[in-house]
Amino acid sequence: MEVLSCILYLCLSLTIIQALHTIAKRSKSIPKKLPPGPKPFPIIGNLLELGDKPHKSLAKLAMTNGPLMSLKLGQITTVVISSATMAKEVLQTHDQLLSNRSIPDAIRAHKQHELGLPWIPVSSRWRNIRKIFNSQLFAHKTLDANQNLRRKKVQELLADVHKSCLTNDAVDIGRAAFKTTLNLLSNTICSVDLADPNSDMAREFKELVWNIMEEVGKPNLADYFPVLRKVDPQGIRRRMTIYFGNMIELFDSLINKRLLTRKEPDSIRNIDMLNTLLDISEESTGEFDKTQIERLFLDLFIAGNDTTSATLEWTMAELIHNPEVLSKAKEELNQIIGKGNQVEESDIARLPYLQAIVKETFRLHPPVPLLLPRKAEADVEIQGFTVPKGAQVLVNAWAIGRDSSIWENPISFKPERFMGSEIDVKGRNFELIPFGGGRRICPGLPLAIRMLHLMLGSLIHTFDWKLEDGFKPEDMSMEDKFGLTLQMAQPLRAIPIMV
Repeated sequence: MEVLSCILYLCLSLTIIQALHTIAKRSKSIPKKLPPGPKPFPIIGNLLELGDKPHKSLAKLAMTNGPLMSLKLGQITTVVISSATMAKEVLQTHDQLLSNRSIPDAIRAHKQHELGLPWIPVSSRWRNIRKIFNSQLFAHKTLDANQNLRRKKVQELLADVHKSCLTNDAVDIGRAAFKTTLNLLSNTICSVDLADPNSDMAREFKELVWNIMEEVGKPNLADYFPVLRKVDPQGIRRRMTIYFGNMIELFDSLINKRLLTRKEPDSIRNIDMLNTLLDISEESTGEFDKTQIERLFLDLFIAGNDTTSATLEWTMAELIHNPEVLSKAKEELNQIIGKGNQVEESDIARLPYLQAIVKETFRLHPPVPLLLPRKAEADVEIQGFTVPKGAQVLVNAWAIGRDSSIWENPISFKPERFMGSEIDVKGRNFELIPFGGGRRICPGLPLAIRMLHLMLGSLIHTFDWKLEDGFKPEDMSMEDKFGLTLQMAQPLRAIPIMV
């Protein structure tokens, strides 16, 4: 209702009259052979058709208009991709012309769009930073070297859950996952606990992350009517400027403290990302400085925390909702790991059914259902239609994961469909693209996969789970709510039972 009210107000404003004139001027240059799509209303276009769950609304529209569909969202021509075949066209065949980003106005706070890896244009600087991610930060040897940091955090998660087990209290799975994921990330990145409940800094940081997720997930009129960016009618960028600024100050403090520690003659260097990045910064000639490190941390904590914790909550929900799948997973863990033994990252490769469960969760509940928006750098021809220069391109990973032409019984949670299958989540199989694909695939994929499997395997190997208040699995709500990440509409609360 808030968005609708704002739209009605804007329809009466002089600003939108100006926008209408701009549309009229540009209409002559828009190619005639756009992909099919629903007829837009004057000024607002197809905005009202998005609803509060755009991933579902767009999937429904695609059933009528096809997997390559165009809409007018305010002033923005938007092309929506809803099939694996069309996703391959965007993420592989025409990746070179469709790799750059359509920038959400919220991300312009503190010029993050000019410094953050997910947003900067493909360029030599982008390639250099990407190389650091792939060869240094997320290389297998690097992650193997610091896996003891993550092992400790998972042990703390299990200890917390065990306390709830002793008192027969329900665990808020999403909150527990958020805390653990935040600590897994912060220890991997800078060897500190940012979710320590006894730390004022930790509480502040957690609140900042939640606030950022909330703001970025809101529909922003400045994204649909660029002429409104200077006005920032909903105040989203103003609030994001505060939140980003607070996080940058925190990272600046952590980096300065580490720089002082490194100068001490007998200092012991932690095997973490911060030391790696500081080493690179010292060896470079101004190409990679402290500001760049701060902005990389901003990306890592925002992109890595909520997506991983939300996926873990969805996976646990699906397992409790499907007891037979949970039983099979526990059986595999008992056979491979052994009762009473701790799950290690090195065990993941020997747990094919656990891997299949995670893939099936990614299929049904991709963490970023519309992926990050892309932008056409030139007119692109796809199957006889034109994606015009400047158009925003959205890939509906949620719709692709539920495409009945690809998946048998697509709304059923059936991990068995991946047993013996070569389909993975690394961007090579376009029917399953939770991390995107092409040159813009999420560089944090190797770490996210390790964290997710380690937490999930540990939780179901150590405990049995039941719903609180006598609820039965078949009574669970599996509805979602749309935002930057796809969250459960009703948070999962479950009671752990010692095995």
